Amino acid sequence: MDKNDKSISGFAQHRMRYELLLAAGVACVTFLVYLPALGNGFVNWDDNDYVLNNPYIWSLNAAFLKWAFWGFHAGNWHPLTWLSHALDCAIWGLNPVGHHLTNIILHVLNTFLVVLVAIRLMNFFSKRKEDGDSRFSPKPATLIAAGMTGLLFGIHPVHVESVAWVAERKDVLCGFFFLLSILTYLNYYRHSAFSVPAGWPAPAGDRGETGQKRYCLSLCLFVLALMSKPMAVSLPFVLLILDWYPLERISSPRSLRSAFLEKAPFFALSLMSSVVTFLAQRAGGTMGLMETVPLGSRIVVASRSLIAYLWQMLFPMKLSPSYPYPKDSLPLSPEYVVAIVLVGGITIACIAVARTQKLWPSAWSYYVVTLLPVLGLVQVGGQAMADRYTYLPSLAPFILAGGAAAWGLKRMHGALRGLGVVLGILLLLVLAVVTSSQIRVWKNSVSLWTAVIQKEPTNAPRAYTNLGSALSAEGRFSEAIDNFDKALQLDPDDFLAYSNRGSVLEKTGRFSEALADFDRAIGRNPKGRIAYFNRGSTLAKMGKFEAAIMDFDRVIALAPDDYLAYRSRAAAYERIGEIDKAISDLDRVIAIYPAYSEAYARKGVLYGLKGFMDEAIRWLSRSIEMQPDFVYAYFNRAVAYSLLQRRREAREDFTRVISLDPYFVEAYTKRGDLSLSMGDTVSAISDFRRACDLGNEYGCKIFQRLSAEKLFP
Repeated sequence: MDKNDKSISGFAQHRMRYELLLAAGVACVTFLVYLPALGNGFVNWDDNDYVLNNPYIWSLNAAFLKWAFWGFHAGNWHPLTWLSHALDCAIWGLNPVGHHLTNIILHVLNTFLVVLVAIRLMNFFSKRKEDGDSRFSPKPATLIAAGMTGLLFGIHPVHVESVAWVAERKDVLCGFFFLLSILTYLNYYRHSAFSVPAGWPAPAGDRGETGQKRYCLSLCLFVLALMSKPMAVSLPFVLLILDWYPLERISSPRSLRSAFLEKAPFFALSLMSSVVTFLAQRAGGTMGLMETVPLGSRIVVASRSLIAYLWQMLFPMKLSPSYPYPKDSLPLSPEYVVAIVLVGGITIACIAVARTQKLWPSAWSYYVVTLLPVLGLVQVGGQAMADRYTYLPSLAPFILAGGAAAWGLKRMHGALRGLGVVLGILLLLVLAVVTSSQIRVWKNSVSLWTAVIQKEPTNAPRAYTNLGSALSAEGRFSEAIDNFDKALQLDPDDFLAYSNRGSVLEKTGRFSEALADFDRAIGRNPKGRIAYFNRGSTLAKMGKFEAAIMDFDRVIALAPDDYLAYRSRAAAYERIGEIDKAISDLDRVIAIYPAYSEAYARKGVLYGLKGFMDEAIRWLSRSIEMQPDFVYAYFNRAVAYSLLQRRREAREDFTRVISLDPYFVEAYTKRGDLSLSMGDTVSAISDFRRACDLGNEYGCKIFQRLSAEKLFP
């Protein structure tokens, strides 16, 4: 290596040190701003389906992998996201702190990557020469622009939804691989066979071999992004935009063709992911709105969303977790007309300056292309827009803002520059405060839906329904019913409100009213399995087990993998004496949810009822292996041991029950009976006395008899 090569290498290391320090500093600030999110819990919006009531992610095994890669749970295909949730459950269980920590760490890493990507792009923008002089440091303007871009990305409140909502893990995980893929692609460009900009030093080593490796790595990272969230399908178009500007690899139809052919594997993967996503969303029943809203309306709403997102990035003061789709079939109010005019005007202006000012059309193209999958042209769900959709698209506006900040400071001098720095810091502090406030919105289900209702008091029936469910979970039944009533006033066809109100009425013992609500829910949505399940559970509590079984049959027909439906039907079969059918249903529960210890224990009890004690002990033991503190399993295994005259083992299990639950009265009486049969009268008296102290009549009777016999043998 000659002197010049050493100089270039030293400069590169010196520059990289500055870049990494800047990225790390911005990442640390982001972490501090999001620390309060560790105090948040789960919410009843997708967190149930994704984590709390998702048995598949509680076991990392072959069954989980099959489900993650071949299933469309919750209307999505993102196996890597499922894997991340499964790893969280393996490490943290259902402690929300760990799940939120993972989201925060991923966002912090993304912020780190954003700074590095911004620096690379800024260098390309300026066409800066790397002349190998080790005295040079990175341009201050570049560092300022990249640092501001990273801070905006890291602490802007528009990203809170993606970070503070556990179920939106897919956003931050996809963003991580998306940004890594772009960064790797930019490095690939430096090592590819395409021409290097004038004045740049030629890359060391074998350009072709190194470039191929980086290309393959970028492609692999793209696959991981798609497996995290299908919104990454826009990446091939993003790479083409970068090829046009700032990389300037596209300057003619021929070079466009070459660049497109180079991206062919990326486009093929995008197409495959789009097809799979369409099938998943259709299977999940989330595309119903598309059938009722004409294309013209969807285009109008999409135009308004494009402008609204930019406005929220400028003035993030009216953010909401939910933006309901407009009720009008073709909304043409002034805000929508203005949005259409602005979108058209910006697009025309960008086309007009494309030859001389490539930055603006490049940024606008990136913004539109990355938002295109979620603009609602192919409408999924009932939302018009969502803050989470801006996670990656916001990168272009933030880079422009960062560049503008650096440009402005460069042209300021003296006190004016100091004032500019102070204003920039104040702006970031304001964003941090608003972000902190927005994080509190996601603290729990009650705070979440209360915030939505405050923003949309007359256009959020589902928010009232979800708030009612949250209040019901806290035992605030009267308030819950009030919210369900409000939801039904706004939308008399809200089947979920009927079903959830019925569930609350059932909990308060108003069975007939509950059944009427379940009937209304089913009448409005015959494929709503929740209403069938709730009605079946209510009928079972009323002792109408045959009718309950019919409802559980309907649930299973609609959702063959609903383990709770099988578990409830098994309980109903047991009550009518159909033990074999109950065992068969529990087998299905175990096949779906292998870690469900209660199913093993109940299956053991059923074998005990059939007189197969050894088989009962085997299944109860398996349940205890999975849940070592499962009192119910220990107690029933002790009973089985007693019936087999295995008294020592039975006594040990009863002792274990009492150690886990000192108020388990029947364990004292059973252990007392065992002690008597083993000739240990003193221990028996102690157990029956304790049972008597706990109000057990049988314990008092035996204690009094034994005490008398001990006094007067």
